[in-house]
Amino acid sequence: MNDTAHLPSYDDTYDSDHDFARIGAQHQAQDAAPAPDPAVYSNPYEELAELADPYDPDDPLGLGLKADDEDGADGEGTGDEPWTPPNHRRRSRRARNRFAAVPIAAKLVIGALVATALLLLADRCAVMYAEKKAEEQLQKKMGLATAPNVTIHGFPFLTQVWDKHLDRVDVTVPDVAADRVSLAEVSARAEDITLTGDLPSSIHGAVAGQMKGDVLLAFEDLNRELGASQVKFRATGPESVRADGKLPVAGQQVTMHAMAKIRRDGDRGISTSVSGMRLDMPGVATYRPGRDEGLRLHRKTAERISRDAEKAKALLTVGSVARQLGVEPESAGRSLPENERVERITKSPKFIPALMKVNFVDLVAEHPQLVKKLGINPAVASALTKLKVPELSEKLSLSFQMPKKAKGIHIQNIHVKPEGIVADLVGTELHLGKTR
Repeated sequence: MNDTAHLPSYDDTYDSDHDFARIGAQHQAQDAAPAPDPAVYSNPYEELAELADPYDPDDPLGLGLKADDEDGADGEGTGDEPWTPPNHRRRSRRARNRFAAVPIAAKLVIGALVATALLLLADRCAVMYAEKKAEEQLQKKMGLATAPNVTIHGFPFLTQVWDKHLDRVDVTVPDVAADRVSLAEVSARAEDITLTGDLPSSIHGAVAGQMKGDVLLAFEDLNRELGASQVKFRATGPESVRADGKLPVAGQQVTMHAMAKIRRDGDRGISTSVSGMRLDMPGVATYRPGRDEGLRLHRKTAERISRDAEKAKALLTVGSVARQLGVEPESAGRSLPENERVERITKSPKFIPALMKVNFVDLVAEHPQLVKKLGINPAVASALTKLKVPELSEKLSLSFQMPKKAKGIHIQNIHVKPEGIVADLVGTELHLGKTR
């Protein structure tokens, strides 16, 4: 810097000697002052901090808040008081005070709900007790092997008992013995029931205004009880049942087929009529019992005989058989020595059908050796011819009667379903127990 540029001119009003002295002193002061240290750093945030309010430990956030334990200027609440357990009685009184604040209407509603729940529970308990007692009484009075299932309908039950009148009661009885068979299930629905006796514990009977129900005679039970697991029953129509299985005859298993028609026997029973029965010796012959029936060969057996000249000749020697084959005994006798004439007879288109129509019942008794030569077991054939229709029908009988103790119950309709035979039951004014 050029210091002469700042010197005043001689024209100034100041004293030149005095000014020179002042300027010289300033230059000496500037030369004597130390130069600024470039290593010294000045933080701008420190300058801002100096502008803030001083820090207060009781109000660190500077929001003007006080601690929770400060109770005032009286000096109490210093925070050094000893700990004491909570007063639960105070809470109980507080809870009672809260409940006391509940409106009276709400209290009444709550009380009504609690009372209703208790009445419902008592009513249901009474129903279960009554159902259990009814099951025990029915099992005892009807001599049932299994306790029935009783369901009392209607609500509330206690008011029905008080009125001595029940709306509806359902009863299901499993495994009821009925003659030769067992009823798989008997279901009944009784309505308009009047109780007899005095309340509360002297009720000893009832009268059912009307009753409807059904009886199931299951095919599974029929197979086990009648067929001894060898005969199977199945539905073939709304009123008919087919039986297929095997029967032992003279030490040999014979295949059996039959049809049974189901009908109502009076108004308390079911009866069956067996028809279309046949007993087969597989691949040999079939026996059909009854009038105009008999023991007849299968087609395979007839074809085998037609190919065997010796067997054909043996048949033609029997006059009754020859006539059934359309050959006169005299003509048959003359044909026996000539194989060609026998062959013409056996090769005829009419021979096999005619041979299948021959009834061998008499031949079995008169010529057992000839029957054996034809491939038929004489013992089995003889036993078959002795079987009679009533005997066979009895083996397949599906008849039964309602138990005598089930008075007032009648069979209305009968129909056959895939699971068994179903009979519809009806009854009116049924008396159970003592009615007086």
